[in-house]
Order: sequence, then C-alpha cells, then structure tokens
Amino acid sequence: MKLILLRHGQSIWNAKNLFTGWIDVELSEKGKEEAKKAGELLKEANLYPNICFTSFLKRAIHTAQIALNTLNWEHIDVIRSWKLNERHYGNWQGKNKDEVKAEYGEELFMAVRRGYDTPPPPIEPTDEDFEKRLPVDKKFENIEMPKSESLKDTRERVVEYFFEEIFPSMIVYDTVLIAAHGNSLRALIMFLEKVSPKDVNKIEIPTGTPIVYEMDQELNIKNKKIYKH
Repeated sequence: MKLILLRHGQSIWNAKNLFTGWIDVELSEKGKEEAKKAGELLKEANLYPNICFTSFLKRAIHTAQIALNTLNWEHIDVIRSWKLNERHYGNWQGKNKDEVKAEYGEELFMAVRRGYDTPPPPIEPTDEDFEKRLPVDKKFENIEMPKSESLKDTRERVVEYFFEEIFPSMIVYDTVLIAAHGNSLRALIMFLEKVSPKDVNKIEIPTGTPIVYEMDQELNIKNKKIYKH
C-alpha cells in the first residue's frame, strides 16, 4: 500500500506571515505553482492515487485539484473532512506571527508552534474582532468548532479519521493521496512514525512536496521517499 501526503502550497496568508488555522483562504500564485509541481513530481514517479482525501479548507482542496489536473487524473473520488483541517489557532488566527511572538514571548510562542500539548489562547465571543476570525463557510455549520487546539488535539481527530476512512481505503484502493496542512500532516506522521512528543518539533513538511510511504497492512513502514522539486 502507498500513502501520499501533500501539504498544500503557499496560501495568501502564508505569504503575509499570518496565522491561518481554520480561516478559509486562497492559495497564492506561488502556492498554485507548488501544487502543479507536486503533480509533475507524482507523474515523473508514476504515482497515481486511486482515491484522494482533503480537509474542508480550499487551500488543500485546490492543491489536490491542481495536482490531479496536472496528472490528468481527475476522475478519482475526492473525500473531504474537517478532521483533516489545519489545527485551530484560536485567538491567534489572522494575526501576524512576529507580532504574536512579541506580545506573548518566545517561550509560549514556540511551545504553541512546535510543542505538542500547548494550545494557543482560545478565541472567545467577547473578543473585539471575534467574527473576523471565524470561518463563514456553510460547510462548517454542523461542526462543533474548537476555540483553539494543541497539536495533541489535532492528532486525536486526524488519527481517528485515519482509522475511520483512510486506512480502510488504503486496503481497498492501494494508493491513497491526502492533501492537507502542516499540522494535520505532522500529527499523522507523528503517529505513523511513532515520533514522541518531545521530538515532534523535528518533523518538517515542505509545502507542495509529496511524501510517499509504502506500508504493509499492519502499518509497518517499508519505505519512505520525499519527492523534491
């Protein structure tokens, strides 16, 4: 079985150095190009997924669409789930990362960004710009939205969904693509590679770069390859 992980290309908020989380922003032009190059890398490697999973966020959805278009492989089913969303950055969503670091200090900033069980400050209805930091899309209406998440919280929902939908699909379809986000993919890699919480900060996932695992049905990793531009 093959599992292809693809972090979405650069978004317009990535380019502005803003925390994004569950806010649904577009890919930048660079991000679209990264998604296209990811498709080219998959084509060169003769890797054609038989089913694809994405988050509910359009930067991941569009990355998958562009990559599959480049592969000329758009007929496959694409399943979307909020459980593959980026972690919810709470009160920090929409804020500049450098300004957040200056306000909250290096220690908390890094504990949230690279640690395991430290969430950012929660988003609260009493916050002055609360509405600006909420997703407005109809697709979120039936979801009990978190106020913020640690990587541990993100891992719980991602691994749950992995066993609910993705692993059964790997058994049936053999080659599966997941187009998602830095933290949702970091959480999944942490689980697959049995990375401890103290070492999770060592997991780096470049944008638009396919990471391919070959595994048996007991989820033992037989091979891992990163396809770089």
